[in-house]
Amino acid sequence: MEELQDKYVRFDWAIKRLLRQKANYGVLEGFLTVFLGEKVTILEIMESESNQLSAEDKFNRVDIKARNSKDEIIIIEIQNTRELYYLERILYGVAKAITEHISLGEAYYKVKKIYSISILYFDIGKGSDYLYHGQNHFVGVHTGDHLQVNVKERDAIVPRMPAEIFPEYILIRVNEFDKVAVTPLEEWMKYLKYGTIRPDTTAPGLSEAREKLKYFSMPQKERMAYDEHLNAVMIQNDVLDSAKLEGKIEGRAEGREEGRAEAYLSIARNMKQLGAPADMIAKTTGLTIAEIDAL
Repeated sequence: MEELQDKYVRFDWAIKRLLRQKANYGVLEGFLTVFLGEKVTILEIMESESNQLSAEDKFNRVDIKARNSKDEIIIIEIQNTRELYYLERILYGVAKAITEHISLGEAYYKVKKIYSISILYFDIGKGSDYLYHGQNHFVGVHTGDHLQVNVKERDAIVPRMPAEIFPEYILIRVNEFDKVAVTPLEEWMKYLKYGTIRPDTTAPGLSEAREKLKYFSMPQKERMAYDEHLNAVMIQNDVLDSAKLEGKIEGRAEGREEGRAEAYLSIARNMKQLGAPADMIAKTTGLTIAEIDAL
């Protein structure tokens, strides 16, 4: 009974519904503190064209955009199923966030630093780690030194590293985590993968999560919506698995374009029968809306 009562809401749903509330910022701040490696204080959750809630969210992307106490922008995105050209899409999302927060005619020094955090429940590629960090560095081709750039701030010339200006990307590969949770990072990974939290946890954000993200603390209507969300995710994953998408894409077809095309058509047909929106099918398979409508 104790285990049942301690059932926790998945992080993707929590981000979509619960963690946008200021009273629950502690959970989100703890998560960011652990994965960014520094204390994070959220000033506000922001809205833009890229993170508006919509009916398609339950099938595919869930994201949130926050502004921290340093006036930097943090984008958190959860991807439950494989999407083609995922890296290109997060690059586009970061570029869009940059342009959204600088007005025409403003000086370039007002460009905001962006952090892009992707929590991935699919195999994005080959790699032995569950956590990857990408950052801009300009390295001397002959000397190997790291370039420092002089910028003007408050009427003074200040040296800054490019990494202090350019976006940072963090990819969290949830399915690759298979360690015993000892550190705060590992405890968060365990929650992301299994939805479990240790009763004696001291990891930033997780003690708050134990109190605020309990399944049975939600109103009945909210629990029903959450259960429908889990069902939608499971259905879509089943469709992709049954079509053996991973094998077809990663080379089992050994370069035969015809075989790959047929695999995507099969996936699209199955998803369409399940009532998935056309734009979500297009993102998953790479087919055009016209090709999907013709199925």
